[in-house]
Amino acid sequence: MTRILVFGIFLALVTWLLHRRLVRATGLSRRTARAADLALVLLWALAMLGIGTGEVFHPRWTRIPGFVGWVWLAAMLYLVAGLLVVSIGSGIARAAGRPRPTDPSRRRVLRGATAVVTLAAVGAAAYGVAEAARPRIQRVRVPLDRLPSPFAGTRIALVTDLHVGPARGVGFTRQVVDLVNAENPELILLGGDLVDGTVAKVGPDLEPLRDLRAPLGVFGVSGNHEFYAGDGGPWLDLWDQLGIHTLRNERVEIRRGGAAIDLAGIHDHSSPVPFEPDLPAALAGRDPERFVLLLAHQPKQAIEASEFGVDLQLSGHTHGGQMWPLGYLVPLQQPSVTGLDRIGNTVLYTSRGVGAWGPPVRVGAPPEITILELASRAPTFDRR
Repeated sequence: MTRILVFGIFLALVTWLLHRRLVRATGLSRRTARAADLALVLLWALAMLGIGTGEVFHPRWTRIPGFVGWVWLAAMLYLVAGLLVVSIGSGIARAAGRPRPTDPSRRRVLRGATAVVTLAAVGAAAYGVAEAARPRIQRVRVPLDRLPSPFAGTRIALVTDLHVGPARGVGFTRQVVDLVNAENPELILLGGDLVDGTVAKVGPDLEPLRDLRAPLGVFGVSGNHEFYAGDGGPWLDLWDQLGIHTLRNERVEIRRGGAAIDLAGIHDHSSPVPFEPDLPAALAGRDPERFVLLLAHQPKQAIEASEFGVDLQLSGHTHGGQMWPLGYLVPLQQPSVTGLDRIGNTVLYTSRGVGAWGPPVRVGAPPEITILELASRAPTFDRR
């Protein structure tokens, strides 16, 4: 609750700055200014509904208006960025003496530039809503050095970052489940961040996961968002009830064609006590000659995985940046943004994820359900 209140205060400050820039600086007429200010206040209220949905407010009542508020936050991001560019351009023009501060054309230019930026921001957010609503299948062949030959051709469905709750509900989960099952994967792995909210308010939105089917099993690990509402343990318990074998710093044996590999799963890098990730515990006692596949939410966990001889790690978390140009910031925190990579001796695949955190908006980072086909040969990599 404190986190929501702090963000609400910050958002109110940004709203006031937008009032100064969109309404006061452009010299709108009194009637138009009042309408613009009313819209800004209403959008702030809808954004607060969206932020609180799933944790404070029940999605049954607030998901639709909250959806609008979340989309406004995406538009606000682009609006603030665009207005900053306009301000920089205006400052350069003033320094050059064109136009003079008293020149009436200066305000006309400012109004025109502001209108263009506003339309572009709203257009980018609208495009992102449409993009985020269309999960697509991403097919990836993963060549591996030590893969036992009977596992060559094994098809794994990787589903991460569903983020149902505030903006997406049971219908989106059903859509994802149907897409996964239509691919007939042999193994299904859920890489965390399936929800935003509490079990009581959002739990029913995961019910379709019960219908996931794969002959080698359905497994999952926690992400960071399972713990944001303080419900990390109960969330994992619910997944088990839905037929998902949760890997809590542990491993299982997967057999195919007379051969076996180890599938290990650890908690998220930022999980609180008593859910801290413990890779040594997950791998304790295993045969080091056996191929091991690690499911871990964050790509940065591949750094430790390489030290422990993990052959392949599958992760999510980054969303590929979700909204351009935020993807350029991801490398400040993670060693990989999206796709195949190598971290030391470990092959890493990072999914962009199928859902969206916060705004149900994706720009330049389309949502994916990944179908990975394992192959028995040394890999080559193109860093993307």
